[in-house]
Amino acid sequence: LHDLAWLVDPDGFLDRLDRVLDLAAGHGISVMPVLFDGIWDPDPRPGPQRTPRPGIHNSTWLQSPGAAVVADRSRWPSLQPYVEAVLDRFRTDERVVAWDLWNEPDSPNPSYATRDPARKGALVGELLELVWDWAAEVDPAAPLTVGVYLFPGRHAERASAVARTAIERSDVISFHSYAAEAGLVAAIDGLARHGRPLLCTEWMGRPRSPVALARVLADRQVGAYTWGLVD
Repeated sequence: LHDLAWLVDPDGFLDRLDRVLDLAAGHGISVMPVLFDGIWDPDPRPGPQRTPRPGIHNSTWLQSPGAAVVADRSRWPSLQPYVEAVLDRFRTDERVVAWDLWNEPDSPNPSYATRDPARKGALVGELLELVWDWAAEVDPAAPLTVGVYLFPGRHAERASAVARTAIERSDVISFHSYAAEAGLVAAIDGLARHGRPLLCTEWMGRPRSPVALARVLADRQVGAYTWGLVD
C-alpha cells in the first residue's frame, strides 16, 4: 500500500483495498497488507506514474513514506491518520491474516542510497516506534509484524533499532532470507530463540535460494511468502 494513494482519495483507496481482499478471498487467498516500505525510489509523488522499464528490477517501486517525510520529524504525525484509517476499516476482517507495518525499513537501498536521508536507519527506527504505537492503539485482530531484514541469521536485535523493535513488538516474528540453506537455517534458529511463530515474508531468489528450500521451511514449521515467482 502507499500513504500518498490514501491521502489523495481516502475512501476510494479503502474501497479498492476491500475489493482486492474480496478477490483474493474468492480464490482462497489470505492477504498480509504492508503499510510502509523502506526500499527503492525515495521520491514518491501522486498522480500519473512513470512507465515500467521491461527487464529492470522494480523499476517503478516507491518508498512510503518518501525521504522528505522521513527526514522531517514535524511531518511524522501526518502519517497517523493513514495508519489508523486502514487498520480500523479492516480491524476485524478475517480476510487479513497479518499486518506488516513496514517492508525493509532499514534497507541500505543501494540503488537509491544517495537520495535517501542522512541517518535514515536511525530516523526510521524512531518513526517505526510511533507507527507501532498508532497500530497498537487500533488493536486489530490480525497480528502485527515488521520483517527482520538485516542479519537475521545472527543476533539481529543487536544490529539496529529497527530490528530490536521488530523482535520485541512483533506478534509473529517475520524476516527475509535469500540465503542458501545454511543461511536460512541460521536465521530460523536465531529468531526461534524468541519463542514466537516465524513467518518468512521473502525468499526464493534463485539460484542461491531455490524452491527446494520449501522443505526446510515446512520441516521447521515456518510460514512463507514466496517473492520469486516472477519472469
